[in-house]
Amino acid sequence: MTTLTEAVRASSTPGSTRKRAARVRRETTRAPRAYYWMVWPAVIAFAFFHTLPVLIGIFFSFTNYPGYGDWDFIGISNYINLFKDDRVLQAYGFSFLFAIVATVLTNAISLAIALGLNAKIKARNFWRGVYFVPYVLAILVIGYVFQFFFSNSLPKILSGIPLFADNILTNETWAWTAIVALAVWQACAFSIIIYLSGLQTIPGELYEAASLDGASSARQFTSITFPLISAFFTINIVLSLKGFLQVFDPIVALTNGGPGTSTESVTLLIFRGGFSGGEFAYQTANAVVFFIVITVVSLFQFRVLQRREADF
Repeated sequence: MTTLTEAVRASSTPGSTRKRAARVRRETTRAPRAYYWMVWPAVIAFAFFHTLPVLIGIFFSFTNYPGYGDWDFIGISNYINLFKDDRVLQAYGFSFLFAIVATVLTNAISLAIALGLNAKIKARNFWRGVYFVPYVLAILVIGYVFQFFFSNSLPKILSGIPLFADNILTNETWAWTAIVALAVWQACAFSIIIYLSGLQTIPGELYEAASLDGASSARQFTSITFPLISAFFTINIVLSLKGFLQVFDPIVALTNGGPGTSTESVTLLIFRGGFSGGEFAYQTANAVVFFIVITVVSLFQFRVLQRREADF
C-alpha cells in the first residue's frame, strides 16, 4: 500500500508532470509520416524541374554559350553588355510602359465592375459568370480573334477616323494600345473576382449607418469601401504589374513584336534571342536581371502599399 502511494506521489511531482507534458507536446506536434511522403516528392520535383535549371542558367549567364557546341567562361561581360544594348533597353522601356498603363486600366475597370456586380442587381450570379469567362479562354486563341478585329473589322467600322482607317497593328506609334486592350480585357476577369471577395467582407451595417448620417455614395466609397478593401487592392496591383511586365502571349498573337521591334517586350526578346538567335547565355543573363528587377519592383510595391493600408 505504501509503495503504491509513493508511486502516485512520485508521478504527481512537478518534474514528472513537466516531462509528461513535454512528451505529449512532442507527440501532438509531430507530423505523421504520411505527410512527409506527400511533401517530399513535390519538393524533389520542384528542385529538379525549377531550381536546378535556374542554377544552371545562372551559371551559363557567365559564359558565351550560344545554345550548342563549345563555350568559354567570360565573367560578367554579358551583364555589362546588356546595359549598352539599345534593343534591350527599348524592350525594358516598352515593358514598363505597357505594364503601368495596363495595371492602372485593369484595376480601375475591375473595381468599377466589381462594385456593380456586388450591388443588388437582377441575375447577379449570371453576370459574375459572364465577366469571368475571359479568364478561362486561351489567350492565343482570343488574341487571333482580336487580331482579325483590329486588322479587318475596326478599319471598316471606324473608317472615318484616321487612326483606325488603317490597321492599327501596323502603326509603330499606336500598336501597343491594341495589346493593352487585349491584355486588360482578359486580366479584368481575375481582378474582378479578387475585388468581389474583398467587397463581400464589408458588413452591410456600415453602409446603413453611413446612409443614416447622410453620407453620399462617393463618401461611402472613400471612407468605407476602399479602406476596407485596401489589402485586396494591394494584391491586385502587385499581381497585375508583375504579370504585365512578363507580357508575352498577347504580343505574339497580335504583332509578334512589330512593327519592327516597337512592341517587343523583355520576355519576347529573351525567347527570340535565347532559343532561336544563338544568344542563349546573353539572354539568360537578361533573364537573371529581369528576375531581379521584377523582385525589387514587387517588394517596393508591397512596402509602399502596405504602409498605405496602415494609414487607413
